[in-house]
Amino acid sequence: MTSENSFLRLQARTQRFTLGSPREFRIAPDGTHLLFLRSGSGEDRVHALWQQDLATGQETRLGDPVALLGGAEELSPEELARRERTREQGGGVVGYATDSAARVAAFALSGRLFTADALTGDTRELPAATPVADPRPNPTGTHVAYVADNALRVVAVDGTDDRALATPEGEDRAWGLAEFVAAEEMNRTRGYWWSPDGTRLLVAHTDKREVQRWYIADPANPGSEPAVVAYPAAGTPNVRVSLAVISLDGTRVEVDWDGVDLPYLVTAHWSAGGRPLIAVQSRDQRTVEIRAVDPDTGATEVLHTETDEHWIEITTGVPAWTPAGELVRVTASDGANRLVVGDTVVSGDLQVRSVLDVADDVLFTASAEDPTQVHVYAGGRRLSTVDGVHGAARAGGVTVLTSWSLEWSGPRVQVLRDGAAVGEVACLSVDPGVVPNVQLLTVGERDLRVALLYPTGHVPGSRKLPVLMDPYGGPHAQRVLSTRNAYLNPQWLADQGFAVVVADGRGTPGRGPAWERELAFEPADITLTDQVDALHAVAATGADLDLTKVAIRGWSYGGYLSALAVLRAPDTFHAAIAGAPVTDWSLYDTHYTERYLGHPTQNPDAYTRNSLIDDAPKLTRPLLIIHGLADDNVVVAHSIRLSSALVAAGRPHTLLPLPGVTHMTPQEDDVAENFLLLQVRWLKSALGVE
Repeated sequence: MTSENSFLRLQARTQRFTLGSPREFRIAPDGTHLLFLRSGSGEDRVHALWQQDLATGQETRLGDPVALLGGAEELSPEELARRERTREQGGGVVGYATDSAARVAAFALSGRLFTADALTGDTRELPAATPVADPRPNPTGTHVAYVADNALRVVAVDGTDDRALATPEGEDRAWGLAEFVAAEEMNRTRGYWWSPDGTRLLVAHTDKREVQRWYIADPANPGSEPAVVAYPAAGTPNVRVSLAVISLDGTRVEVDWDGVDLPYLVTAHWSAGGRPLIAVQSRDQRTVEIRAVDPDTGATEVLHTETDEHWIEITTGVPAWTPAGELVRVTASDGANRLVVGDTVVSGDLQVRSVLDVADDVLFTASAEDPTQVHVYAGGRRLSTVDGVHGAARAGGVTVLTSWSLEWSGPRVQVLRDGAAVGEVACLSVDPGVVPNVQLLTVGERDLRVALLYPTGHVPGSRKLPVLMDPYGGPHAQRVLSTRNAYLNPQWLADQGFAVVVADGRGTPGRGPAWERELAFEPADITLTDQVDALHAVAATGADLDLTKVAIRGWSYGGYLSALAVLRAPDTFHAAIAGAPVTDWSLYDTHYTERYLGHPTQNPDAYTRNSLIDDAPKLTRPLLIIHGLADDNVVVAHSIRLSSALVAAGRPHTLLPLPGVTHMTPQEDDVAENFLLLQVRWLKSALGVE
């Protein structure tokens, strides 16, 4: 077995070297301990809940998932769908919630409900209806709420009094769950929020009866029934979302907001700082209202209205209350995404990425002049001190700082007390044994951020190399980052004999509101132009690029961009691999698609301009289309329609279907290895290189 093959298998076995990395930190407000998730090793996919004593640094596992289950994990269709939305590929305890003291933790395993006591170490199963989804203790630690069979239920932590608080009135309705577009596009994966005193809940009710039904078949198993999914494609009805405040005694108060003009529930927040907060958004996404809810009457008061001629970006962690009752929000103004507390901008000219914690000051992530770096800030100062990408959690004077860098593999996790390092959380991830040969460049008239990778040992100026562009290229995702792990797979591709170019164009985060919105109505033209410009600008630096042999590959939006490249820029791109591409935007979901293209009945020309279907007769270059047949996000109809149009136009191409594969690429050792080796062989053949 070659070393390259060993890397591919190891990459698959370690889930891209993420297994063994601690995550999901919760810190006790008294500063005594913290909780987190971590698998047992860098090749163990089963995650467990851990506790660290902050006085001694000792780590204790709170229950063994394998022992708790007494056998293999079994996931319900609902749980599989939830994990697809969050791109979760691990097993065991992959999510949990705690009371306000971070003592009582609740989690689900195989649809069963478990709690753990962080102080005693006692872990037990609670009697509950199954399959359990999204269990959450109340802040006082007396009850655990959860969802089962689309009903919101609650059980006392001693296992007594399990009962339904809200039961759906019929099929296609649910209490306490996030709908598809909320989880997929708004980063809202939950559907209920406890009151600070633990006696009431703010609960979302969803009704998907009007949403069209799509049928996802399994052609490899013709005897199986197709999966039926409610998919809100652009221009079609969405799930109807409403809210109610429900007490533990079952009393219900309906929340009053304009769900017709503001149908999207972006997020909610309920803290001791004030009344419940909700952020609701218009369908065209040009208006967001922050409203305070009166939990006794359900009446809402508009506290702030944000408008934009294109769309309002959603920022994780806001709106929120400070302990003093000031509103925390993020607004796009004067060239930056700015953090506002009350009426005061507290982030200066930083580009705010997310809000992590709101206390007397606000803990947040942001980028300064260099968008490849993301730092943690609080109280007017930067907490992360080394170049890289950072995140954090905080409570009780303790901050857990997680750092990725070009200088090391995997994350490093420091425990800070009052800003000073006092400990760390062990990372058990496997060292990939790869140091990427990467240069981070700023090129062209738009200062595009680009990563250039050569084969290991390549001597600059020694020879020109065939080029492989490896983009995502679309909005809300960033590939060029100051972290080594971002370039492990690109380095493997480079070691197959390519100069690999990764470019972030307009629409990618970290560079401000105007940059993010430049692709409005024209994502095809804007993102393709930036890839072409990045390629030529890198070549102009004297890089060893053979511009007569340029290929491009990508997945999802990157797949769309790759097919677009050979269809509309064949003089620049000589071969493409399009993985799970969006080819017809009328088939993609409402919240994402209408944000960039508008409503299809109001702006049909934008859908035509950005579709790939009518470009099929233009294909003159080799094109490999790959698509998972079980994909419920970018459904396989996208690739089938493009392939059909290519056949009708007499344009040769290759279509590779992947049975049983969703929008996530295969991760089994041998399949993942062969999947990439196949692509490399195809690329070399298409470019005519050895």
